[in-house]
Amino acid sequence: MKSKRYPEEFKREAVKQVTERGYSVAEVAQRLDTTTHSLYTWIKKYGESHSQPSEDLDLASENARLKSELRRITEERDILKKAARYFANNPE
Repeated sequence: MKSKRYPEEFKREAVKQVTERGYSVAEVAQRLDTTTHSLYTWIKKYGESHSQPSEDLDLASENARLKSELRRITEERDILKKAARYFANNPE
């Protein structure tokens, strides 16, 4: 059985269908008349795997910042609630 040779542009477009448009690998492989194995190989080669670790790091630092801010705001809210109760019960 002779294997087909696909141009690089074809491979990049196939990868985009999976990575950017959200189609499943099996679906794209079937529509393009290729194997899932080939498509996974193309994804490794042409996919955006190099940018993802830095994106994960950005998301982790943003998540930590937001948790810290939430903790601070929750403390401020609790202090204001206590002050409101105090002044409601002790009008001077």
